[in-house]
Amino acid sequence: MINKAIYVDNNATTLVAPEAYKEMIPYLTDYYANPSSIHTFGGQLASRIDEARQKVADLLGALPTEIVFTSCGTESDNAAILGILSSNHLKRHVITTKVEHPAILNLCQHLEKTGHDVTYLSVDRSGALNLDELQKAIRPDTAIVSVMYANNETGVIFPIEKIGKIVKSRGAMFHVDAVQAVGKIQDR
Repeated sequence: MINKAIYVDNNATTLVAPEAYKEMIPYLTDYYANPSSIHTFGGQLASRIDEARQKVADLLGALPTEIVFTSCGTESDNAAILGILSSNHLKRHVITTKVEHPAILNLCQHLEKTGHDVTYLSVDRSGALNLDELQKAIRPDTAIVSVMYANNETGVIFPIEKIGKIVKSRGAMFHVDAVQAVGKIQDR
C-alpha cells in the first residue's frame, strides 16, 4: 500500500502548474541562450522576455518598464529596501512588523548592525496590525515602511491601501512584499 503525502506548505513552494510547465519547456530545452547577447540565438529570447514582462505588468496593473525580474522574493525585497536606503543616507529608520517573512526580518537585523534603527510593530491575537501604532512609529528620519500583503504562515491580509495612505501622508516610502498575494487575492 502506498501512502500519498499531503503537502500543505504551498506558500513556501509549490508544484509547478501544468500550464506553466508546458510554457517553460522550450526555454529549458531549446531556447536557453543569454537574451542580452548580440547573437541571433540570444536575441530570440529577448523578445520572449519582453512578452513575459508585459504579461506580468498586465497582472499587476503596472507598466512593463516597472517590472524587474529577480531570482526570488528575497532578492526583490533586498533590492527594494536597500535601494531606498542608499538613495537617502540621512533617513536611517525602517519600520516593519514582527510577523514579516524572514527575507525582511533578516535584512532588518543586518541593517541594525550597520547603524540603522528598526521599529518592529506588533500584531494582535488575530494577526492584525494596529494602524495607530504604525502612525506613531513614523518619524522624520523614517526612510521606508515594509509590510507584507498576505502573511505566509497565518494567511492574514494586511490593509495595504490604508497603510499606504498613512505612510505617504508622513513622507516615507512604502514597500509591500506581495509574493504570497499575487494571483491569489481577487481584484488585486
